[in-house]
Amino acid sequence: MSTRPAAGRGGPPIVPGSPAAPRILSGVDALRGIGLEPAQGFWADAWGRVLRRPGALMALGWLSVVGFFAVFGPLVASGHPLLWRELDASGAVTRITSPLWNNLGAADLLILLMSVVGGLFLLVPIRTPRGERIGILLVSAVQMIATCALSAITPVRRAVSFAGESGRDTPSLFGWLVLACVVAIPFLWISPLGSFARRMIVVGGAAVACAIALTIAGGSTLVDFDRYVDRQIAGEATAVYTIVPWSPAQRRTDTYFAPPMTTLGEQVPALAETPIATHRFVLGTDSLGQDVLSQMLHACRLAISIGFVSTGIAVVIGVTLGALMGYFGGWVDLLLARVIEIFMAIPVLFLLIVAAGVLPRNTYVMMAIIGCVTWTGAARFTRAEFLRLRNQDFVQAARALGLPLRSVLFRHMLPNGVTPVLVDASFAIAAAILAEATLSYLGLGPDGQASWGRLLSSSTNTIGEFLWWLAIFPGAVIFLTVLSYNLLGEAMRDAIDPKLRKAGN
Repeated sequence: MSTRPAAGRGGPPIVPGSPAAPRILSGVDALRGIGLEPAQGFWADAWGRVLRRPGALMALGWLSVVGFFAVFGPLVASGHPLLWRELDASGAVTRITSPLWNNLGAADLLILLMSVVGGLFLLVPIRTPRGERIGILLVSAVQMIATCALSAITPVRRAVSFAGESGRDTPSLFGWLVLACVVAIPFLWISPLGSFARRMIVVGGAAVACAIALTIAGGSTLVDFDRYVDRQIAGEATAVYTIVPWSPAQRRTDTYFAPPMTTLGEQVPALAETPIATHRFVLGTDSLGQDVLSQMLHACRLAISIGFVSTGIAVVIGVTLGALMGYFGGWVDLLLARVIEIFMAIPVLFLLIVAAGVLPRNTYVMMAIIGCVTWTGAARFTRAEFLRLRNQDFVQAARALGLPLRSVLFRHMLPNGVTPVLVDASFAIAAAILAEATLSYLGLGPDGQASWGRLLSSSTNTIGEFLWWLAIFPGAVIFLTVLSYNLLGEAMRDAIDPKLRKAGN
């Protein structure tokens, strides 16, 4: 059997017919399609180009870590015991509970539910296309966010509650269910499902999940964390804590500015012999004696939610107005262009500072303000794409068939012109995270929530001493998160650019 050396390598000879030998195709095989790789779709090819860039891979890795702690942060870092065993006088276990689970909020429960159910829904092999399944999850997530936003309003909470035996307002399952159903009504018409019955199932299921989560979480109250320690010292109970046994709001007057890797027993000698003496402040504490690591983990959710929700609002407004401008042109384009110029002249940071002084300082208000002001970029990109597409043959065919305007704009034209908007959305998410960190650094961020910017503002104490751990760790997280979104946006922009794609080939 004859052999021939490897071409240009000087390596071992290649035996014809072996797996290493190149396959020779005849003209007949080529006409039959034998040996030809199937063509990839536009998005599959673009995503493959993104994954070939080391910077994009590093960005996706870091954002995956931030996203993981945004979902599971309350389970990883909590001062409430994961397992709480109550003991009798003889030391026998009389009751086992989970204070950590009992003190989860409605948002915690809904996020965990969406993560588990949504992950299974995407992975299970069913006939529904994956794009449609992603649309269902997005609509359900928006519905849950809207319900939680309304539940945070004090008059609404009082309206759906009743006076319990203790005289306090007790959440009512029926009241929350009515509220969730009222919020769900508009989503029956924007759900990506085809039939009305399937829409009812999806939207109704999300409404029921919201009502149950709000009812369960409504019974949670603030707990004195020292009570757990006192009962353990007295021998009345034993506890099993999570990986980070501190909550963001858990503070002690004797743990101010503890440096990283300090144990509670070292910081408070009086507790050296207690069961929690070995609990360690891995990244130290801040000016209020709160653990820095637990705050950074819980702040991941604030950063992710601010970025995605505010950018989602901006994209919806911008795409809608940009589509109208590009499709109709004329006086519609002229009028809405003046509106865009007005909103472009509004300084977002100063508007947020003013709003923090006159409006409730919560996450939902900040999301709404950022989203309702920063939509101009999406509108301009959509306008430019629709001006290019409105005279295309497929658009003229849709008009000739008498399709409604909504179908022509958002079902036929938008999928062909949404690419620049998605690239711009990546940069918009980074800008929203940076705006929230800046506002929290100034002390005007959401009340009662851990924030990277708030931790960064504590790096200088009241006497002017610089505390390096409060500057390096939060600052590095903000830098890496914003940089990751920018790198991902640049990679997506290069992947969909026709000139760069042609040069790469």
